[in-house]
Amino acid sequence: MEFKEIRSHQELIENIKDLEKVYVLLYKKGSELSECAQNNICEAVKGNKNLVFFKVNVAEVRDIHDKYSVSSVPALLDFEKGKLKNVIKGCNDSGYYKSLFQSLIHYRGEGEGKAVKSVTVYSTPTCSWCNTLKSYLRKNGIRFRDIDISRDSNKAEELVRRSGQQGVPQTEINGQIVVGFDKTRINELLEIEE
Repeated sequence: MEFKEIRSHQELIENIKDLEKVYVLLYKKGSELSECAQNNICEAVKGNKNLVFFKVNVAEVRDIHDKYSVSSVPALLDFEKGKLKNVIKGCNDSGYYKSLFQSLIHYRGEGEGKAVKSVTVYSTPTCSWCNTLKSYLRKNGIRFRDIDISRDSNKAEELVRRSGQQGVPQTEINGQIVVGFDKTRINELLEIEE
């Protein structure tokens, strides 16, 4: 797999505007963490030709990371239909990236005629229960979208309106909100058997 290098925000917009799903790696050339992220992403997508990746060296291109409020690299930007949906910070292992890139949510029982679930986790980077929840979902092969509400006040307000709660984590599973790491309820909604 090869990342196409992007040289400006305008070039990025032109390249992603007609694509359904795009990932953009913001990195710093020569950085050990950036190399780690790029290598693990490449390992995770081996054989998958459906994914589109770009990369941006923030030491040379200065008009992208500010537009998306990214203050540290590496950071993987997740775009859907030209709009930023998520920012994945740091270097994660290839298993994490593989789970992230899967096109469907996989969980025990999927092949037994059970419906695929839509899963979104609302979290903040400093929340230990959020990290515990996300680790649990990954361990069980659940594909989910992670929304950092500390970076998106509109999503935070929307979540409070829907659940009546300000705390995180909150998980939306097929439209149902689960507040906190309620393992029993999550297992029930996702049909996870332990």
